[in-house]
Amino acid sequence: MRYFIELSYHGLNYHGWQVQPDVVTVQERLTEALSVILRKKIDITGAGRTDAGVHATQLFAHFDSAVKFDVVKIQQKVNAFLPEDIVVASIFLVNNDVHARFDAISRSYEYRIWLGRNPFLLETTWQIHQQKLAINKMNEAAEILLNYTNFKCFSKSKTDVRTYNCKITEAKWILEENRLTFYITADRFLRNMVRAIVGTLIEVGLGKKTKEDFIAVIESEDRSKAGVSVPAKGLFLTKIIYNEDLKKRG
Repeated sequence: MRYFIELSYHGLNYHGWQVQPDVVTVQERLTEALSVILRKKIDITGAGRTDAGVHATQLFAHFDSAVKFDVVKIQQKVNAFLPEDIVVASIFLVNNDVHARFDAISRSYEYRIWLGRNPFLLETTWQIHQQKLAINKMNEAAEILLNYTNFKCFSKSKTDVRTYNCKITEAKWILEENRLTFYITADRFLRNMVRAIVGTLIEVGLGKKTKEDFIAVIESEDRSKAGVSVPAKGLFLTKIIYNEDLKKRG
């Protein structure tokens, strides 16, 4: 039987989602918790991979179990076992062919910037002060992303992917008092893509690049032409959408 897990986590203490040697990851902690509680080795597949220091307010993963169990009780036990910065929101049964990664049709991220200084948001925002951003120009440039599919220029150079094509359906900045948030949704994302896009849009906002320069960066397919990768702490994976009602009926 296949189960889905919905979880969230604060990424500060983790070297991203995926299990890696000699570092602590979210997948490692979750795998350990489930394996201990279910008393068997559990393999977990996530809907995506977040980098070191990146947060998630919603991530789905799946695992298989030969034994049917009370999902509410197991959820409670897993949360008691996990550190406080990882929380399982739900566990539910799905059809055996549903895949957390391949069946996801869209993923949404937010990049959160605080304009000024705020000591209580140091771990979850990138704070910009003494610099003014032309947010209208940043939004004009962000809208251009919807016209392209090849985003090799925003991808980490050493990455094993078959294609650099992504379909972006939303890309916009919203300012609410001191909080500036970049919202982006696509069918898939490349490694480091959102942070590189934000870094390049910030250059537009600072007047270092024009809208035409932004187009040239995309068409160059050259990572060195784009802006810097902004700090991981401001990035949140916020929503993953699937085509159908995931929960198994009957």
